[in-house]
Amino acid sequence: MLRPMVETVKALGRKRFTIQYPEEKESLPDSYRSMLKLDMSTCISCSACAIICPNQTITMVEVPTDRGIKKMPQIGIERCLFCALCAEVCPPKCLTLTKNYEVLEAYDKREFIKRPEELE
Repeated sequence: MLRPMVETVKALGRKRFTIQYPEEKESLPDSYRSMLKLDMSTCISCSACAIICPNQTITMVEVPTDRGIKKMPQIGIERCLFCALCAEVCPPKCLTLTKNYEVLEAYDKREFIKRPEELE
């Protein structure tokens, strides 16, 4: 009965194992895939990315551009596998995966739905 209390007091004096948030970013491997980036000027609204997505994460939404209204991909990051199939199948290569992992944290899950304007 006394042993758990002794162990608790000992634990208070030990050095912490974790860091709250590192001062510098970790070096990521070349194969690391994270947030998608969209070049809206080269997107041809072909919907190939939405068709190939295994989780139906990508939906095409209407976006006003200088040439009129175009359909562009909207990404639901909360369901994305980061498999890169959408980037591979994109004819003009306007969708790419970045190494930016800091945008994958949010307080509200609605923030994980990224409109085309937010993917630039």
